[in-house]
Amino acid sequence: DVQLVESGGGSVQTGGSLRLSCATSPNPGSRYCLGWIRQVPGKEREGVAAINTTGVATYYSGSVKGRFTISQDTAKNTVYLQMNNLKPEDTAMYYCATGHTHPIAGTCVPSGDWGQGTQVTVS
Repeated sequence: DVQLVESGGGSVQTGGSLRLSCATSPNPGSRYCLGWIRQVPGKEREGVAAINTTGVATYYSGSVKGRFTISQDTAKNTVYLQMNNLKPEDTAMYYCATGHTHPIAGTCVPSGDWGQGTQVTVS
């Protein structure tokens, strides 16, 4: 199993920025992508962004495109989600998960390993 630990969440005002981190241990390996997924209580989970094994971002949801950037530091086994121009509707628990890249949508379909989540609140 891969351990994933998210950090970087917090409370910000509208228009602010946060950078989420997802540290993996061990490295999930070249077979896996990593995705950021967010969830608001009472609503369905939403895939936010995904990055493939070569470090290429393969997916952004329409609601975050142009504001969020996913990236990775392979030396640190860490994937980041830079979130700019945050809006109240971005308020959610954010999770990272390993998975496999959907061949058409480009999303990272989770396949078992999830972090504990980090809360983002925008007011």
